[in-house]
Amino acid sequence: MTISESNQHAIPSDTFISEFIDTLTFNEDGLIPAIAQQHDSGEVLMMAWMNAESIGETLRNNRVCYWSRSRGKLWRKGESSGQVQLLKNFRVDCDADTLLLEVDQTGPACHTGRRTCFYRVVEGDILKTDSEPLIDPETLYGK
Repeated sequence: MTISESNQHAIPSDTFISEFIDTLTFNEDGLIPAIAQQHDSGEVLMMAWMNAESIGETLRNNRVCYWSRSRGKLWRKGESSGQVQLLKNFRVDCDADTLLLEVDQTGPACHTGRRTCFYRVVEGDILKTDSEPLIDPETLYGK
């Protein structure tokens, strides 16, 4: 399923959402991996987990919601940092076991204050950090 930018506010029906969720392949914990990608640049921002409830909420609100394994509850991206992800397209891979969310990310996606969680790169025998935080995490989360 794709929610196009021009049709972004067309919210799927509860019936469609329920039937769609039933087509997905969740792991033994009831989770499915979701990759967030900036819709206009293609930049891969992060990977997180979703469950049926977070998928339904995301599709109903066009604001991305994940499942936090560490907190054991829904995690509405940006609820503590203000760095929200607005859904542009919701894609499913061929095996229905991985999601690709094309989003419009406000500010950094990573809890380290960086734009992307994928800021470390292997170069030969070195694991190199290739970007600095945009915002200090203490400022981002008020801790």
